[in-house]
Amino acid sequence: MQSTRYPWDLRKLWQQCPSVGCLMDLCDENYHHLLRLAPRLHKLDGCRLSRVGGDMDLYLEVLEQTPYTSLVHLTYYFEHHAGQRPDPDATLRVYHDCRQVEVVDLQQRILPPAGRRTPADLAWKWRLNLFLSKWLSYCVREGHRFPLDAPAADGPVSASLEAC
Repeated sequence: MQSTRYPWDLRKLWQQCPSVGCLMDLCDENYHHLLRLAPRLHKLDGCRLSRVGGDMDLYLEVLEQTPYTSLVHLTYYFEHHAGQRPDPDATLRVYHDCRQVEVVDLQQRILPPAGRRTPADLAWKWRLNLFLSKWLSYCVREGHRFPLDAPAADGPVSASLEAC
């Protein structure tokens, strides 16, 4: 499978302030990546596991399903020391009617916060969604999938991670 290739320099991409239209295009791209991971996402519930040889286990927890949206938690589970959080760890709002994915929360170390950011900061949303695009593209390329018959994980991901 072919990953997304951006025709511009990634460093410039991080530094520019994109338009709302560019951000919406990226959210649309993320929707398509996510649906390649979970083609029937709107029918999934609970916590699902994707296990691929040579890669870490990927967990998808459906937190909420409504007729037009899904709220999901996507993360890796791996051995870590006490107090260390999974990285990356994302909560995503999926809008099925307009085919968009919005990052609600993203915890990771690649994009450390540069000063105080507000939820309405367009440049910050761009960076979060660009990171999500790269991560989802990687997961698809590695062969992760969450079909309807994907194995259920034991309990919610957040509880599993806190127990470690």
